[in-house]
Amino acid sequence: MIDAGGVGYRLAVSAETLKAVPATGRDAFLHAELISRDDSLSLYGFSSEEERDLFRLLISVSGIGPKVAIAALSGGSARDLLRAIAAGDAKRFQAVPGIGKRTSERIIVELREKVAGALEEEVAIAAAESGDARSLARDGLVTLGYAPLEAEQLLDGLEGDDPETLLATALRKAGAGKAA
Repeated sequence: MIDAGGVGYRLAVSAETLKAVPATGRDAFLHAELISRDDSLSLYGFSSEEERDLFRLLISVSGIGPKVAIAALSGGSARDLLRAIAAGDAKRFQAVPGIGKRTSERIIVELREKVAGALEEEVAIAAAESGDARSLARDGLVTLGYAPLEAEQLLDGLEGDDPETLLATALRKAGAGKAA
C-alpha cells in the first residue's frame, strides 16, 4: 500500500521489488503500471524501470497475464531473467507457478530477439565500468544464444584483454568446430 498525497494505492509487486521497499512509514519510489481490464483496474509496482520494462515484455507474450509476470519477476532480478531468456533457459520459467513447458518456450522464442538488444547495451555499459574482458566476451556469447557452458568452452585457452577480440576469436573457434 502506497500513500500518495493522502490517497492510498494498493500495488501488486514482485518479491524482488518488495526487498527494495523501505520500512512502513518511510518514503518509497516505485515505477507503476496500470492494467485496465473490463472488470478491474490493477496497479503493479516496480523498484526499477528495467523490471517494469521486463514486465511489459512478459505480458506481451500470449498466455502470460500480469499475475504470472509478477510471479516470474519474483524469482530473481530482472537482469537474471533477461539472461535466462537470452540463454534459452526454459527450466527457469517452468519453475514459476502458472508457466508450463510450452509457455516457457514461447517466452524464450518471442522475447529472445527483443532482449538481445537490452543485453548488448548492458554488456557495453559493463565494459565501460569494469575491465574483465573474459566475462564480457562470455556475456556476449550468451547474448548471441550460446549456453553459458558453451560460452566458457569456446573461451577456454583464449588470451587477451579486449572483449571484442576474445568474442571474435571464440566465434571463429565455434565456426571451425562446426566445419570439422
